[in-house]
Amino acid sequence: MMTIDTASANDRFGLKPHTISAIQKVFARHPEIRQAVLYGSRAKGTYRPGSDIDLTLFGDALTYTRLDRIETEIDDLLLPYTVDLSLHAQIDNTDLLDHIQRVGQVFYQRDEFEAT
Repeated sequence: MMTIDTASANDRFGLKPHTISAIQKVFARHPEIRQAVLYGSRAKGTYRPGSDIDLTLFGDALTYTRLDRIETEIDDLLLPYTVDLSLHAQIDNTDLLDHIQRVGQVFYQRDEFEAT
């Protein structure tokens, strides 16, 4: 699995390395997730303390049922942030899609050789 450098992420995203790692571990448990892209204020560098974490998930087999399970697992981490997840394939707001394309940062990437 390829992950973002947690030291630079702390500077760029305002998140502690253990927060990033905990979220990435949840994603790693779900082989349907090919990639997670961070967008919004944290990706732009305009976040404030307590800003939410906006992530969109890419993967051919992702469903709303799976998204629900992933959200529950992230909620169980008891992070001091709200994590907003979306399925990229289900976004129909063109302004949001443009924003993700423009400012999105890869937060998690499944290695094609990673065992599932």
